[in-house]
Amino acid sequence: MARIDVIMPQMGESIAEGTVSRWLKKVGDAVKRDEALFEISTDKVDAEIPSPSAGILAEILVGEGTTVGINTVVARLETDASVSLSAPAAAPAPVEAASPTAAAAASAKVVAPTAIASTAKPAEPSAPAGSFEDRVRTKSSPLVRKIAAEHGVEIGAMSGSGIAGRVTRKDIEAFLADRPTAGAAVGASMHAPSGADPHGPMPTAWAGDKVEPMSKIRRLTSEHMTNARRSAAHVTTFFEIDLTRMSRVRAHMRKEFEAQTGQKLTSLPFILQAVAKQLKRHPVLNAAVAGTDVIYRNAVNIGIAVALDPVGLIVPVIKHADDLSLAGLSRSVNDLATRARGKKLSPTEVQDATFTVTNPGVFGSVMGTPIIPLGTTAILGLGAIEKRPKVMTGPDGEDTIAIRTCAYFSLSFDHRVVDGADADKFMVDLKKTLETIPETGF
Repeated sequence: MARIDVIMPQMGESIAEGTVSRWLKKVGDAVKRDEALFEISTDKVDAEIPSPSAGILAEILVGEGTTVGINTVVARLETDASVSLSAPAAAPAPVEAASPTAAAAASAKVVAPTAIASTAKPAEPSAPAGSFEDRVRTKSSPLVRKIAAEHGVEIGAMSGSGIAGRVTRKDIEAFLADRPTAGAAVGASMHAPSGADPHGPMPTAWAGDKVEPMSKIRRLTSEHMTNARRSAAHVTTFFEIDLTRMSRVRAHMRKEFEAQTGQKLTSLPFILQAVAKQLKRHPVLNAAVAGTDVIYRNAVNIGIAVALDPVGLIVPVIKHADDLSLAGLSRSVNDLATRARGKKLSPTEVQDATFTVTNPGVFGSVMGTPIIPLGTTAILGLGAIEKRPKVMTGPDGEDTIAIRTCAYFSLSFDHRVVDGADADKFMVDLKKTLETIPETGF
């Protein structure tokens, strides 16, 4: 018999640690090669991790809810030596390593899991400048470095909760929340007297209340939404769009389309195709703000918000959506949504969105004001598609009441770089594209 180490995998170039969210097997259970063994959560994605070999789960070394570095041994399998398929141990990174990934991977070798704090630690004497530990700690994510730079925080002087004291987004936000504002007393705000908590007192549970800790994905969603709301100057514009013609085209081509492609034809691919077309004509809606620079993206990568059961939200990304046909968009939407709900997405499939579409209309929502994801300048919200009475003008100029299929679309945009006129021109063109769709589709 042989023992095989099961390690915390690296789920992306910039990811240095992961949280064991749930064990799918218990000690003593038999497992097959590639059978789901445990679930992890990272800053980018939740995923099921397959077993590296067939065997018996002999030890679980990292409990549920524990965050450890990549390459940390989380469990051991007992298997026949003749079929041992243990993943090779990662070689220690040389001291000269400059990449964040290499440094973070090596740090998992020198820091015991029990030494990794779950919350930010008070400041300690820092490691010697240029030492391995010092370089790992200061190589935080681009977002953390950006937040630190904007607020004049020296990351090297902090001791975070990540690998080897690596400062995480949660650490920098907690530090900024506790730091007094220049020229004001600690905790002061425009709406509270000096010394008062600007966010109000912390709620406490009452008799009969039920208290549950947030899940990993809920905490990440909370942090992301809060950061996104702080970063952009949010404005939302609303347009009612007549989708009667689009609905007729879809109904006309649906049977043949589904027979040829094997894909269910919904309204969403039509809307995505129109959006991709207009993003090319209105590049500021397909951009990112980098300090005082605006990055106009060449690629059109559309994120699609997917609700998870029972709770949570994830945004898989359709890369180069402007190059895809209606069938290609249908296939991508159906595939990504299915694998998102089954926790089968890879980290690269939830990264690099240049624009996002969210569709709360499937739950009956008429309109909303979605939050712009970090690194983009706009998000489109789709309201419920429903039949409404509308005043229509006939060929002779007379007004009549007609039943039309309509929906409200809401576009939230970053007013730092997108003017109201820019946003409305995009929506006007999107409205025209959808209301005049050819009988054969785009």
